Amino acid sequence: MTRKAQVLASVLALTVSMTALAACSSNNKNNGASPGGSQSPSGSASADAGSSGGKDTITALLPPVSSGFQDRFEQISKDFNAKYPNLTLKIEPASWEDMTQKLDTQVNAGSPPDIAFIGSDGISKYLQQGMLMDITDAVDSNTYDDFDQAPIAYMKKGEGLYGFPAYMEVHALGGNRQFLEDAGIDWKKVQKEGWTFDEFREAIHKGVVKDGDVTKRYGFVFANSGVTSRDYLNILIKNAGMPSAFTTDLKYAYTSKNFLEVLKDVRLLIDDGSMPKELGSIDAGKRWNMFLTGQTMITGKGLATFENSANKNNEKIDANDGSAVKGSIKVDYIVLPVPTFLGQPPMSSTVVDGYVTFRGKKEPTPEHKANIVKAAYFLASGQVAATTNNELFAAHITQSGRKAAESMTVNRNPDNVAAVETLLSHASPARPDIPVELGAKSIKLEDEVIIPKMQALLANEIKPEDMYEAVKAAAIKTFGEDGVVKD
Repeated sequence: MTRKAQVLASVLALTVSMTALAACSSNNKNNGASPGGSQSPSGSASADAGSSGGKDTITALLPPVSSGFQDRFEQISKDFNAKYPNLTLKIEPASWEDMTQKLDTQVNAGSPPDIAFIGSDGISKYLQQGMLMDITDAVDSNTYDDFDQAPIAYMKKGEGLYGFPAYMEVHALGGNRQFLEDAGIDWKKVQKEGWTFDEFREAIHKGVVKDGDVTKRYGFVFANSGVTSRDYLNILIKNAGMPSAFTTDLKYAYTSKNFLEVLKDVRLLIDDGSMPKELGSIDAGKRWNMFLTGQTMITGKGLATFENSANKNNEKIDANDGSAVKGSIKVDYIVLPVPTFLGQPPMSSTVVDGYVTFRGKKEPTPEHKANIVKAAYFLASGQVAATTNNELFAAHITQSGRKAAESMTVNRNPDNVAAVETLLSHASPARPDIPVELGAKSIKLEDEVIIPKMQALLANEIKPEDMYEAVKAAAIKTFGEDGVVKD
């Protein structure tokens, strides 16, 4: 067994051990069996089989998943049509910033695209609106078994399957190697063994560089504005004994006293001077600009693709053609784990995004449903997935993608590869057992209470205790006294 296979196996083992209820309720689907069994069910079609039906068009709303993804849309559509001459894949591009707005507008009008690229955590939202399409009966064993079982579990809710995963990655932190070493941080040890919050707090304080009262370099910067507004807290609390918004007995977890302790620590890092006071206004673009221009030692959230982005900017600096980020310096990007809190074990925040299948107001015909499956699988596997994931420096999660990637070269730091594998071994498990209604209520509570209060906490307008009490009160109102964690 390869090391990558061992890692994925350990992730699956973690998923099974922590979500026994999910495994039982999904009729052993997580154990590698096809949703429809070994034979293709009635009305299903193999995504690899040739198509012989009438002409059909499949629509997809897709953001710039990787740097060159949208540039390839025309070729992807041509390749799909070459494989299925009677089918047309019509792709509508969207930016990351307007992706949700575009999709919501189409969903609210009752005419969503057949396929949209979204995070697996958004499945509850659209499922509750009745606009997702369960493709369980339209996927044969060859298609289903091409995927590693840990990531495809994230595309399930209850017994339904609502699309195919594009990648399974973990949210990490990213460090400037030179700055880390200048601060005396043994980053290789941290990659292997992790660090506690106290160790992390001390390390990033060493990374601060000041000129009088002016901070020239912060120890740590994390984006907290715009599309990243929910990331910081979600990533931290997983390492504080709360891998999900709900415990395995379906009680809302963020009323735990551990949640309050994380909020206190969030303020500490700003009050220490290790993070900017204006942290709440820093968006993803500014965060990355600060890292490339040497204004911070460590940045977050970091995905594997950030190493590739840093490498490309280094090449632009070497070329001296003016295309590099203004004022940027060469950076040797180092993958780092998120610190752990309160003696809790490491639990990596997992990101599983993919091609989610939608339906309109009318039930789609079996033929159209089968064609949507063909298109979603085409995007999530083989050459398309291999090219996209290599640009992202993301692990391949299909057998067909790995095979297609064999001839592709990727310039990755081997220490970072090993670090990501370690993080994957601690990945938070999928939770298909969480009822749609609970998941949707949790998202609503996050949007209406947690995110606004978090912004106020970062701006030092409220105390950690105030935010905790507000979240606790909203949770009890939403889920009831017996529906929340009390410790």
